[in-house]
Amino acid sequence: MNKDAENIIVRRAENTDLPKLAEFLQILVEAERPFDPTLKDGEIFYYDIKELVADPATEIMVVESNNEIIASGYAQIRPAKPYEKHELFGYLGFMFVTPEFRGKGISGLLLNTLQKWILSQGITEVRLQVYDENESAVKAYEKAGFKKLFTTMRYEIS
Repeated sequence: MNKDAENIIVRRAENTDLPKLAEFLQILVEAERPFDPTLKDGEIFYYDIKELVADPATEIMVVESNNEIIASGYAQIRPAKPYEKHELFGYLGFMFVTPEFRGKGISGLLLNTLQKWILSQGITEVRLQVYDENESAVKAYEKAGFKKLFTTMRYEIS
């Protein structure tokens, strides 16, 4: 992490953070629209952030710089498919870093913190979803050690 990110704090999200997290979610949706023609117009809420904050199987983390929230992400414990080797896995989502803090190690810090929480739950399998065409995100996750596992394909028939 470089000098611009000196006063960095990673902490658990609280209800007082909900307005900023709702703002981040809409920025994330807008960034993902070019990758997904099936998204509805207008505001979209992939999930209820307030519910996630209260959920004991979910850990939402925020990153602050000088008391301002600059990043978010969550880890959630989910049941695996009956045919998979593991019973539970950690799922990562809502990974967002404000543009001015990208490339400064914030996403890596957030990923490490969330992975530590998953490990503390006795789980070693971690998964996430990312749009294949979102090359910068794919590269960042690959740099963090993730490998592609599955590709979802779509086709609109007429």
